[in-house]
Amino acid sequence: MTKKYILNKMDAGMQAKKFPQYIAALSVCLGSVAAGTVLGWTGTISTKLSAGELNGIYADQDMLGWIGSFATLGAMVMCFPIGFICDAIGRKWACLTTILPFSIGWLLVIFANGPGMIYTGRFLTGLAGGAFCVAAPLYTSEIAEKEIRGALGSYFQLLLTVGILISYIFGSEFSPQVLSIICVFIPVVFGLVFFFQPETPVYLLKKGDHAGALHSLQRLRGNNYDSEKELAEIKHHLDKDAENKVSFFQAIRTKASKKALVICMGLMAFQQLSGINAVIFFMGEIFEKAGGSIPYAYATIGVGVVQVVATFISSLVVDKFGRKVLLIGSAFFMCISGVLLGIYFTLSDRKLVDQTTIDKIGFIPIASLVVFITTFSLGFGPIPWMASSEIMPPEIKSVASSLAAMFNWFLAFVVTRFYNNLVSAIGGDVTFYIFAGVSLVGTVFVFIFVPETKGKSHREVQDILNGTHRIETKTSDGIDNLAYKNDAAFQ
Repeated sequence: MTKKYILNKMDAGMQAKKFPQYIAALSVCLGSVAAGTVLGWTGTISTKLSAGELNGIYADQDMLGWIGSFATLGAMVMCFPIGFICDAIGRKWACLTTILPFSIGWLLVIFANGPGMIYTGRFLTGLAGGAFCVAAPLYTSEIAEKEIRGALGSYFQLLLTVGILISYIFGSEFSPQVLSIICVFIPVVFGLVFFFQPETPVYLLKKGDHAGALHSLQRLRGNNYDSEKELAEIKHHLDKDAENKVSFFQAIRTKASKKALVICMGLMAFQQLSGINAVIFFMGEIFEKAGGSIPYAYATIGVGVVQVVATFISSLVVDKFGRKVLLIGSAFFMCISGVLLGIYFTLSDRKLVDQTTIDKIGFIPIASLVVFITTFSLGFGPIPWMASSEIMPPEIKSVASSLAAMFNWFLAFVVTRFYNNLVSAIGGDVTFYIFAGVSLVGTVFVFIFVPETKGKSHREVQDILNGTHRIETKTSDGIDNLAYKNDAAFQ
């Protein structure tokens, strides 16, 4: 009995500690809060910018479009360089270097004496946010055990929405300049906290620093854990990837690669063309134009809270319900909410009913945007980014993921830059009808083309994309024998 107890204690001692991994993930994702404040900055201050409350600079509708879109333009520019930076100086220092453009960008906004300084500041903060959107998930995935990798990976999107909410809250109560002063301190706090975390063991092994990788893993797993064994496994996978490495143009010729690229690009397109960044960047303005009994700033904050809660729920249910079901439900209900919002603007802006009726249905804009943000956060918010890592073949993953991210931010730039122009040209109702139509097409796209990856290995996903069925048998001596056949069900 005593011997069994001792063995159990020894086994327990060999288990990796989870707490240091959670702390490391939360520390790096404090930078997500900084990136979120960039996205949410215009959410409740658009009218204040129009009134010249930022150093006496008056922003018309065209300027508001540029103020919103320069951040996405900066993020788009960084999609490719950040991958090389992560490999050159490490994941940790790639994250820490974002503090510089974050800080300079916010200082330019705080002391802006004209539109040019605001544009430059927004571009730099967007550049930092875009870099962080690549570097932070990479860091998290490389420091986490596979059993908790999904949970730790969800912190990035969750704390991004927290940053958006912070901008909504402080933007509703303070001037744009004070809001910017608050925002400039967030990346500094991130740097002070994250500075003491280790570099990833994967990166250190890639650089041939076995001792450094061992020390990093011991800090993340605890001294009683068999870190040498895990390091050997990591090195085995790194060596295997190096042996199988082929050029991007060779790898992209396979059926699986072509399908994966089309699916990822399609998901990114439907994510952005649903109008999500127009909603996030100009939510306060949308509520103000819609009217209603609830002050637009409070309505915006309320929707921001819903976004945080829905993103948290998504992290809990994505492995239970599967990716495809959540994507289909997300796109369908975004379509419904877009139609309802469009109908409201048709009735109000085109004076089809009297003001009394408009007041009675004043709940529709809030209800529609709550549904939109909730369902987006459950499906089309996190899953398109997840798809890049789950369905891309390893031979093209780094380049293809950067291409998908660049495409995503380019579409975000187009939507945020021309949203106000589109509303002025064709009306808010038609604009949201277009967004709803895109989401409806997205529903059909997911149903037909996107495979379910829940519970499937990476190899199984590649078989599905290739349109083959794997048949596993054993020979008389017990050796596995694999065969493949084309199967219409897998096409």
